[in-house]
Amino acid sequence: MNLAGVLVPLITPFDREGAVAVDALEGLAQRLLRDGASGLVALGTTGEPGSLSAAEQQQVVEVATRVCRAHGATLVVGGNGGDARLSLVPPFVRPGEAGVLEYFRQLESPVPLVIYHVPYRTGQALSAETLRRIAELPNVAGIKYAAGGIDDETMLFLSGELPDDFAVLGGDDPFIAPMLALGAHGGILASAHVETGKFVAMVDAWRAGDVATGRRLGRELVGLSKALFAEPNPTVIKAVLHARGEIPTAGVRLPLLAAKMVEQMPVS
Repeated sequence: MNLAGVLVPLITPFDREGAVAVDALEGLAQRLLRDGASGLVALGTTGEPGSLSAAEQQQVVEVATRVCRAHGATLVVGGNGGDARLSLVPPFVRPGEAGVLEYFRQLESPVPLVIYHVPYRTGQALSAETLRRIAELPNVAGIKYAAGGIDDETMLFLSGELPDDFAVLGGDDPFIAPMLALGAHGGILASAHVETGKFVAMVDAWRAGDVATGRRLGRELVGLSKALFAEPNPTVIKAVLHARGEIPTAGVRLPLLAAKMVEQMPVS
C-alpha cells in the first residue's frame, strides 16, 4: 500500500436516467491512474455516498478495486473493502479528544485506517498532541488532514515526531502546497480530477526537494482548486468532466444541486 502522492477521491457519475454510470466511472478511474495518481478513494464525500444505495456503493467499490488492481495502485474506501479504510472523526456528537482517541483505538477493521480529520465539518477539534497519539495506534496508517488552513496545531503536528509508517495526506486542496512544504506525504485531492498530471508533478516536486517547481505549480493550481470548490463539491468538478465528455451528465443527487456558474472553468 502506497499512501503517498496524489490519491483522487472519485466522483460517482450518473447517466441520463440517474443511475450510476459504471462504464464512465471505470474510464475515469483508468484515466486518473494513467495520468499518474498513486491511488483512488472510493465512497469518500466527493462520491456522494450518502445518496447511493448499498448496491450502488458495491458497484463503485467493485469498479475501483478492479481498476486499482490492474494498475497496482492503492485503494482507500470510505467503508468496507480496499487496502485501507477512510474513517471520519465521529461527527456532530463532539466526544472530546479523549473520546476520539479511544474510538479509533477500539475501531475494528480488517484493513488499516486512514483517519479523516475535518473539524469544520465534524465539530470536533483535535490538538497536535492527540493527533500524534492517534498516529501511534497500531491500526492507523495515515490521516487525511483537512483543518481548513495552516494554523498553530498544523505546525506543531507536522514538526513533531511521527511514526515512520504513518502518512500525512493533505485534504484541503487550496492548501496542499504549504502542507507538502511542511512535510506531508501527498494529498487526497478532489481537484486532481482536473489537471491530474500537474497535481502529480507538484507533489513529486515537493517530495524531491524541487522547491522552485513545487512553488510554481502550487501557484498555478491554487486558483483551480478554489474555482472547483466555489460551489458544493463535487458539483463543479462534475460539470467540468461532463463538458470534457468524460462523464455522461453533470448530475448530482439531493441534497446537492447542479453547479450554476461553470462558464470560466477549464475544459481542455
